[in-house]
Parts: sequence; structure tokens; C-alpha cells
Amino acid sequence: MATGAPAAPAFDCVIAGGTVIDGTRAPRFGADVGIVDGRIAAVGDLADRAAARRIDARGRIVAPGFIDAHTHDDQAVRALPALPFKVSQGVTTVVTGNCGISIAPWRTGAPCPPPLDLMDRGDEVFTGFADYLGALQRDPAAVNVAALVGHSTLRVLAMDRTDRPATRDEIAAMAGEVEAALAAGAIGLSTGTFYPPAVAATTDEIIGVGAPLRGGAGLYATHMRDEADAVMAAIEETLDIGRALDCPVVISHHKLSGAANHGRSPQSLGRIAAAMRGQCVALDCYPYTAGSTMIRPDRGMLDVRVIIASSVPHPECAGRDLADIAAEWGVARDEAARRLQPGSAIYFMMDEGDVQRILAFDETMIGSDGIPLGDKPHPRLWGTFPRVLGHYSRGLGLFPLETAVWKMTGLTARNFGLADRGTVAVGQAADLVVFDADAISDTATYDDPQRPAAGIDVVLVNGEPVWQGGAITGARPGQVLRRTPRNGAPRPH
Repeated sequence: MATGAPAAPAFDCVIAGGTVIDGTRAPRFGADVGIVDGRIAAVGDLADRAAARRIDARGRIVAPGFIDAHTHDDQAVRALPALPFKVSQGVTTVVTGNCGISIAPWRTGAPCPPPLDLMDRGDEVFTGFADYLGALQRDPAAVNVAALVGHSTLRVLAMDRTDRPATRDEIAAMAGEVEAALAAGAIGLSTGTFYPPAVAATTDEIIGVGAPLRGGAGLYATHMRDEADAVMAAIEETLDIGRALDCPVVISHHKLSGAANHGRSPQSLGRIAAAMRGQCVALDCYPYTAGSTMIRPDRGMLDVRVIIASSVPHPECAGRDLADIAAEWGVARDEAARRLQPGSAIYFMMDEGDVQRILAFDETMIGSDGIPLGDKPHPRLWGTFPRVLGHYSRGLGLFPLETAVWKMTGLTARNFGLADRGTVAVGQAADLVVFDADAISDTATYDDPQRPAAGIDVVLVNGEPVWQGGAITGARPGQVLRRTPRNGAPRPH
């Protein structure tokens, strides 16, 4: 009869000699990380354990893969599945379908008003949310996808015109689509009441459309009705909707737009903090003073510096200042903007002090809000996460590196109900990033926005490297992620 200890099991991969920041805000510690079948199987001293592959992480941080809390990558994960602009900055999971805009459900020939036209839908049409998620399961991207269904998309499909409130029957039809999306695996509903397709939607309409979210069956994420003069009223509406539906709320890309509102972040954050004591509220932001959306010649959008990111009728204008284009054409800025539509633009509308206060707010998650369209996108598409780690954490000392990592991993996984992501712990999915804490930085600029970050060594998704040696690997191990409510009871689907 054989005696002695059994042979140690082999690992598929060991990330060796690194310093672990585990996504919980706990102090960093030295450890190896062992991976088996796409999951973390051991964290500790694994120097004597056999492994099919070893990654040398000496002098490097080993952290959970970053979760982008706010993206518009719905079509990019189909058309550009290697997603170099995400994996190059350590992102392993994207939350899609934000601002009321989702790729599904859809129908051939449906009108596509702005900002829905910011998403290049390609040749695929997904008539149901299950069709979209099924396609991602059969033909995955390099990253994981957690998908929201968009209210503006549903309005376009359910209504003959969107410049009015929805009728009772239209609300019921949209609620049915939300219920079907949740059953298919969507994590919630998003709205974008700032935008023309949903400006006329009433609070009661949103509550009716969101009825399937009740009791936490899904979450409610919103690009609020106003982020400028009426920001406080918009926050109250958001909180009212969350209470009426008894569901978690995510305030998307929180900001204070326009010079008249600069410095109001203590007021808005104070209200959000107070609300958090009585209901489930979360928020995200991006680390820039400029935003990006459709070209809009209205609502005070042109009172600031504007850079054209893309233009269908005038692609040659991408990367140029709107003021220069208007002067060259001999027209006012609003007329130049109309001539450039449809397209996207970058608006320098925030104050750096507000950006820093919102970033430093304890519960703020990180979301890029990048628009993967055209040759001159906002640099946040490529640079958001390394900018937080390099410029704001290391450079400005806004918060410790452990906190920075938590804001883009453990906190985000908790708020979105992604139960097996966001931390380095045994049993968790092996979504991991290895980076140089002294070198990590964003290199993407407004003039040259498609530059990969510095300091990212290796990115693994479900145990497979998707970025290594400064290049994509071509692996596409991403999964469709479903939501587990905070009480631990999985939502049936």
C-alpha cells in the first residue's frame, strides 16, 4: 500500500513572485497565484508546485482584471472581438448597453436616431436579447460582457415617434422586452433621458418600463436627465425610480457640466451619500474634464471647447476644433455643428476639482464611457484605467493604489452583482492583470488618442492571456456574465 502525501496537483498557470493587490482594499502582500481551469486555485507560496506555464511577476502588481463600469462596446465585442483598446489597459469585463442604448433588441429597417447611431450596428441584427447573448456565447470576445438593455432602444422600437410620453400599451410592450432581456441574462435596464429619444419619457413611464426590475431582479443605470443646472432634481428623480422599483441604482458618469455648476460636487455627492444610507445606490465616473457624445448644437453644448471626434459627412474634420472649422467655413459654431452631423464630439465641460472629488468619493467606480467609433475618439477609450492608477493615484496621491484597484474591481463587481469577479481569491475566475506600479500610465491624448497604456505586462481573462508582450494574443475566452443580487440569491433565468 502506497504511503506518503499525494503528488501536488499541477497548475495550468502560476503567476509567480508578484505583489498581490486583491481588490478588497486590503494591504498588498507577496504571493504566487495558481490557476486551474480558468479559476484561481491557490494564492500563496507555489514555488515548488508544477505548472504548465509560469509568468514572472517579480517587481509587479498582480490585481483582479479591471471591470469597466460604463461602456458602449455592444457592437465592438462582435466586430472587434480582440478589443485592444480595453485589454491593453487591463480591462477584462465590460458593462454594455448604457445610456439607454443597447444593440438588442432591434429590427431591420428601424429608425436609428442619435445617439443610437453612435453604435455601428454592422450587418448583424439581434431581434431579441437572447439572440445577442447567444451569439457572444458561441463566438466570444476577448473580454467578459455584462449587458444592460436600453430604454431609448426600446422606445424607438415600440413607438411611432419618441417626442412624446409613451402610452400604457407602449409601456407594457417595453416592459415585456425588459422581462425577456432579464430572462436571457441582461443585468438590468439603462436610460438616457438627457437624449432626444427619451427626453419626453416621464418618471412614471420609466417606472412602468422598469417593472421587471422590482425587488432587485435587475439594476437601473442612468445617464440622468440633467448633469448641469438641474442636476440635483435629476438625482432626486433617479433615487425616486430606484425606490419605486426597489432595485439598485447606478448613476452613470457623474459630473457637473458647465462653468455655472463647477464646484457643486460636494452638494451632489452629499445627497448621494445620504441616499446610500437608505437605498442601494452606486455611481461611476471617468478621469477626464472632457466628455464625449453625439454632435449637439443645442442645450449649451457649444459654450465650451469642442473637438470633433467623428463626422459622417465630413470625416476629414475628425480631430479638429469646432471653432476652427466654423471659422474656416465662415459660419457660426452651431451651424458648423449641424453640417457635421451625424457624428461624435468631445466637450470640455467639467472642472478638475469636481473630477477629483468625485473620483475620491469612497463609493465611486471607474467607467470609461469610451465610444469605439472613428479614428479620433476620446482618449478615455484607451486610457481610463491606467490614468486612474498612474496620474491620480501615484502622481497626485488622491488615494492609495489599493483603493484605486478596488474602485475598478471589487467595488464594481459588488455593485453589479458579478459574484465571481473582482477579487484575487481561491475560487474566483482568473481575470487578472500584471502591471508595473511605477510605470503604469495613460499615453492616449486628444491629439493621438489610440495609444496603448504603458506598464501593463499581462492580462488574463478566465485564465488565458489576452494581452502579453505589448500586444493582443488573439485569445477570445470572454464569457457572458449574469447578475447575482446582493442577498446572494441568484436571479432565475
